[in-house]
Amino acid sequence: MPNYLIEFAASFFIYFMYIGLFVLWTVDGRIKREQVIHALSATLIAFLVAEILKSIFHTARPFITQGLTPLTLTVPSDAAFPSSHTAMAFALAITIWLHDRKVGWIYLIWALFVGLARILANVHYPIDIWGGAILGIVIAFGLEKVHPST
Repeated sequence: MPNYLIEFAASFFIYFMYIGLFVLWTVDGRIKREQVIHALSATLIAFLVAEILKSIFHTARPFITQGLTPLTLTVPSDAAFPSSHTAMAFALAITIWLHDRKVGWIYLIWALFVGLARILANVHYPIDIWGGAILGIVIAFGLEKVHPST
């Protein structure tokens, strides 16, 4: 994959996932307002928990330990574990999957793409991606259990 595609995917693709959520809500109508609130809440919680965990686990990023160039628009300066981008992408994907399986599978593939791009961009190790994915999945299911949609 060319470096410019890696940089795009690692830096911006998650925002296209959010644009897709907006389209599913406003244009398509497959996702209702409450489900959008669930998705945004799950991603916010996933981001906050990931940031708290990063302050506990001070893991260096691959571009630092291996002397590589980070292929992202901005150079991350925080810890690597867990991946906040991946946690948010999976929280969003699972929330959508819980409400619309067909679209949810597409979002899960996109979330995997975000995680893979973060590895290829030299800003995360696979374990960081696994940690972020598990975190996002657990938060999405937990939020749905605490406040199920009608």
